[in-house]
Amino acid sequence: MGKIGESFEKLIAIMEKLRSPEGCEWDRRQTHESLKPYLVEECYELIEAIDERDDVEMKEELGDVMLQVVFHAQIAKERGAFDVGDVLDFLCEKLVRRHPHVFGNSPGYSYKQWEDIKAQEKGKGRSSRVGEINPLVPALSMARRVQENASQVGFDWRNVEEVFEKVEEELKELKEAKDPKRIEEEFGDLLFSIVNLSRFLGVDPEGALRKATQKFVERFKRMEEMIEKDGLVFEELSLEELDRYWEKAKGGEVK
Repeated sequence: MGKIGESFEKLIAIMEKLRSPEGCEWDRRQTHESLKPYLVEECYELIEAIDERDDVEMKEELGDVMLQVVFHAQIAKERGAFDVGDVLDFLCEKLVRRHPHVFGNSPGYSYKQWEDIKAQEKGKGRSSRVGEINPLVPALSMARRVQENASQVGFDWRNVEEVFEKVEEELKELKEAKDPKRIEEEFGDLLFSIVNLSRFLGVDPEGALRKATQKFVERFKRMEEMIEKDGLVFEELSLEELDRYWEKAKGGEVK
């Protein structure tokens, strides 16, 4: 057994100890359901580390995500469902099965082949070429995936200029919308077209929005600090005064 195998065996042994009667009370109390928020949180923290290109933080967050996998597998083992070895075997078999052009005699990769294999795995016929809607996936990511799937089978814009035109068209329709239902529909169409634009520009919409939000928060904090330093109360300032502080906060940013 190599170093990787030894390290993984050590992790499994630690988790078994934590879940044992002599282990940690908090760890013993956890269930699949109670761990769901932690799984989501750890994934987002990993994404943040990737965005920041921080290898040290990324190594730690990958470990935290792996901990969640081992934790859930241990709970499943205790109830007689499966263990972490079953998880790994299933994953290996699936990867080999879905890549016949690498591990089999198939001449080359095709998107249709990939989708056909996935449909066979789920025991049902091939569904839509754009895939299924998962309500738990963030909407921006889901839109991006649907658009990519449509593009794989040839249904796509020819160039980015066409996508810019579509965004302008959807914005115009939103401005013209009157009733709440129509406004919601047109707003959704605008968002969908912007996600399409992000795809053509090579931008991750989820990551771009997260960075823009973080930039707003940091700028807002600088504005608060400036106001406090000047001996003023934020809530007592007019919108015009706040705008001036906002511009000052922007001016201090490093581009």
